[in-house]
Amino acid sequence: MELVVSQLLTGLSIASILMLVALGLAVIYGVTGVINLAHGEFVMLGAYCAWFLQSQLGMGLLESLIPIFFILAVFGWAVEALVIRHLYDRPLDTILATWGIGVMAQQAIRLIAGGELRYVEIPAFLSGSVSLFGASESAYRLFILGLALVLFGLTWVIYRRTSFGLKLRAITQNREIASSFGINSARIYRSTFAYGAGIAGLAGALVSPLKSVSPEMGTTYVVDAFMVVVLGGAQSLLGTVASSGILGELSGFLAFHSNDTLAKALVLLAIVILIRFRPEGLFSTRVRS
Repeated sequence: MELVVSQLLTGLSIASILMLVALGLAVIYGVTGVINLAHGEFVMLGAYCAWFLQSQLGMGLLESLIPIFFILAVFGWAVEALVIRHLYDRPLDTILATWGIGVMAQQAIRLIAGGELRYVEIPAFLSGSVSLFGASESAYRLFILGLALVLFGLTWVIYRRTSFGLKLRAITQNREIASSFGINSARIYRSTFAYGAGIAGLAGALVSPLKSVSPEMGTTYVVDAFMVVVLGGAQSLLGTVASSGILGELSGFLAFHSNDTLAKALVLLAIVILIRFRPEGLFSTRVRS
């Protein structure tokens, strides 16, 4: 029983990080259709913001989360306003543009903060472990799981229970008809991009105590985020949660019986096989054309 619970907790821990990283990407890609290769750099910038606010201004990790969200949201807003808005319906151009933005962000951080590894401290009251059914799990990882579910719930409420979400869903289904009813699609797209970037920044801040903060850290996370979005279906928030859980538990199980590198390779192979037979993902949402 203890082994089973420990295995489930390990999978949920991995799933919570995957969901945090992928949620912002799912929002951006599901609404705007932009394949944002700079998403990993949004995560990386959030981690560096957490390090800077802690090391230079003395702010604790938890109290810095709200400023980090707004800093990355403003950055995402600026990226959409200056670059992305000119490239809608041009997928290859958006891929190249966002890749270039990611490279520039990496080099800017390298010039400003240096290339050495940085570290962020876990809040003292979350530094211990919690015993559940005989298994021990890090209190901070459980906190990340809870906060990831809260962020998903907030995103779902915005998407399904607000007038902004109604406009967003209308644009997702048919941008031209939505615009004919007076919905400002440009403003909705910009706000969505800003929100997705803000969520990515929170993800970076929250994982920064678990991973070394470096300019290249975003590269790994963007691959993980795309795996979750592809498996879950681009326009399904519930699919993002479900696919995070599936990939987290699968990765934890495979890593337990082999190693992390082989587990990641096997998970990627399974996704490649899946999209060969179901390219829309497991939880795709049907929309009217």
